[in-house]
Amino acid sequence: MTADIRKDIVALLPRLRRFAYTLAGSFDEADDLVQMACERALTRLDQFEPGTRLDSWMFRIVRTVFIDETRRRKRRSTADDTELDFVGFDARIHEGMQARFDLAVVRAELGRMSEEHRAVLALVTLDGMSYQEAADTLGVPIGTVMSRLARARKRLAQVLESGDGRASDASGAA
Repeated sequence: MTADIRKDIVALLPRLRRFAYTLAGSFDEADDLVQMACERALTRLDQFEPGTRLDSWMFRIVRTVFIDETRRRKRRSTADDTELDFVGFDARIHEGMQARFDLAVVRAELGRMSEEHRAVLALVTLDGMSYQEAADTLGVPIGTVMSRLARARKRLAQVLESGDGRASDASGAA
């Protein structure tokens, strides 16, 4: 059974990496989080309850490792990850540059969101979990998932609509 779980964990790596990237804001940190989470999971396989969802267990471990690392390091802002690369600029690729700008704006806004909002957004939007699956993974009621997701989506929409990389209202909802 242990060999099967190890294979299943390997199959989950791309999803875990996407989730970790959403939490951490950089691929290097995401890779570190996934590695630490896998180490933690493999050393604690006896804590996995057969018959439960391995993916939910692994997502919880990634989230816990992220929280632990954030507390340990007092993580600095990820603003440098949002810098645009203008090498090879050509006026004919304005549309592509706008898309890159929008992506940079979204990344910056994700960095400003609380970990709770980023986690819900990643699980539902990027990983395709249902609201109930995300609620089970995060250990919160489904209504909390729904409200956090709505606030996070609203905040991203406001930032993209404003065009300047800042939310248009002062609610600070995310």
